[in-house]
Amino acid sequence: MNGHSVTTIAAAALIGTIVAACGPSASGLANPVAPHTGLAVSLKTDDVVARNQARIRQHADDWKSIDDLAAAYLQKVREVGDPSYYGKVEALLKRALAHDPGDAQASTSMGLLALARHEFVSALTWGDRAAQLDPAGARPLGIIGDAQIELGRYADAVQTFQAMVDRRPDLGSYARVSYARELFGDVDGAISAMQQAVEAGGTVPENGAYTRVLLANLYFNGGRLADAEAAYRRALFDQPRYPYALAGLARLEAARGRYAAAIDRYRAAVDVYPLPDFVIGLGDAYAAAGDSGRAAQTYDLAVAEQQLYRANGVDLDAELALFDADHRRDLPAALAAARRAMADRPSVRSADILAWTLYQAGEDAAALTASDQAIRLGTRDAGMYFHRGMIEARLGQTSTARTDLQTALRINPYFSVIWSPVARQTLASVRGGGQGGGV
Repeated sequence: MNGHSVTTIAAAALIGTIVAACGPSASGLANPVAPHTGLAVSLKTDDVVARNQARIRQHADDWKSIDDLAAAYLQKVREVGDPSYYGKVEALLKRALAHDPGDAQASTSMGLLALARHEFVSALTWGDRAAQLDPAGARPLGIIGDAQIELGRYADAVQTFQAMVDRRPDLGSYARVSYARELFGDVDGAISAMQQAVEAGGTVPENGAYTRVLLANLYFNGGRLADAEAAYRRALFDQPRYPYALAGLARLEAARGRYAAAIDRYRAAVDVYPLPDFVIGLGDAYAAAGDSGRAAQTYDLAVAEQQLYRANGVDLDAELALFDADHRRDLPAALAAARRAMADRPSVRSADILAWTLYQAGEDAAALTASDQAIRLGTRDAGMYFHRGMIEARLGQTSTARTDLQTALRINPYFSVIWSPVARQTLASVRGGGQGGGV
């Protein structure tokens, strides 16, 4: 592959930092979802669904069509955000595997389903099984590497992604290389790999548009708003009304203080795909605009959407904890969820969420210890450094608080429509000798 080898992300860190600690990250990508780029079904998912449903009605034991329908349903969730498809996928795959335990495609899809539900131990098991059944395939390696990242097995994940890109240098493998580089603070390398993912393209239009959004997110996270806007708009050109691109543009509008435009963009995204992240973004835009009533109503909708995902088997402990900590909703429950998330998916992002939740619950010393875990890979994430700076400020560690808050705002002064102003206010406070940090 061109540019850096994935194994050069942080050679020394891989030997030292990863051995010293256990944990990866995920983002939301935050990603939070853990978008599974490269799931190739067809140019039009609805057509694939209809065709395979018709074939199965004619021949109930058409196992290839059953496998293809399950894969199409997984893609459908990515496109419309309806987690009720997960149960349908599971039922189809169980049928296929009961008929043929050696069905490699079904095992691969089971791995993707486990990733989508944030069941990372199960995903690793299914990925390993799929790799045994399809030793020349690249997609099982993507499942294995994604699970390893979430389970804190960074050295293993880097090796897996290198093997994946060596085997099949395509959209899915380049995107994973990009994320690995991002985790280790190699932002330029992450952008380069994501540009390669964009250039590689995919067989499903949604996958290509999503990759452009991932590239835009990298630009946004580095404070490069103009570059981010161009990439979001190109994704919309390729995929009109694409909700991830609409939400990205909404976040840009909010960062620029254009709250009415941000609200319109977020509402358009939510109308297409009521992902909890989009709903929360809409609530934050209302809050920034001074409309606390609509913000509260929107946050309640986000909770309802999160409950829908949980009802369909998606583990949202980390996401729920972050939402509740950010908005100071039911902090005891948030702290319990953050601790479960850290146990189940010991990533740097889980550590950061735990640190922030502990801080909001008033457990500052424990929060700083969790923050140590969160920043151990050198991830250039403004939110992580903001959380750390706030913790240090309240502990009276003004010098380090000043440094970390400056770092957060230097990385991305627009990192959060609700917390960026707090970062600036607290930085001014610690510069002036006060302890600051009150929230």
